[in-house]
Amino acid sequence: MAGIELRSSAFNDHSVIERRYAYEGDNTSPPLAWSGVPDDANELVLLCEDPDAPSGTFAHWIVVGIDPRSEGVAAGQCPTGGTELVNGYHERGWGGPHPPPGDEAHRYFFRLYALSKPCVLPDAPSAQEVHQAVDEQQPASGTLVGLYQR
Repeated sequence: MAGIELRSSAFNDHSVIERRYAYEGDNTSPPLAWSGVPDDANELVLLCEDPDAPSGTFAHWIVVGIDPRSEGVAAGQCPTGGTELVNGYHERGWGGPHPPPGDEAHRYFFRLYALSKPCVLPDAPSAQEVHQAVDEQQPASGTLVGLYQR
């Protein structure tokens, strides 16, 4: 499987995500940039998940149908061509980090998948449902991890 380089001008891999991107802050999605998407990709799927959530892996952002020719997304925007699905907060779009107070820093995995055919998901999928839908067909993917603690 080929690798997509996924990065952010707001934080480095395995570094702290600023409060303005958190749920109790401005709740603005961070800017992301990517490269290395295969030429034969039909669409990109973006997932941000917290595997450290007390109730199990929590989906913070799910976007399907992203234009594979796009190279990123500005803060607070939906990626080009993308459709934002309902997140774990039962809200459409980005829902920022919000770990329980006093927990050690949670890890927020931003995952970008390049798919060869359209991704079919329910309107409010779990992170596990996203993984199941993309794992069989992903020709390429990239991951960026941010940390957040309250």
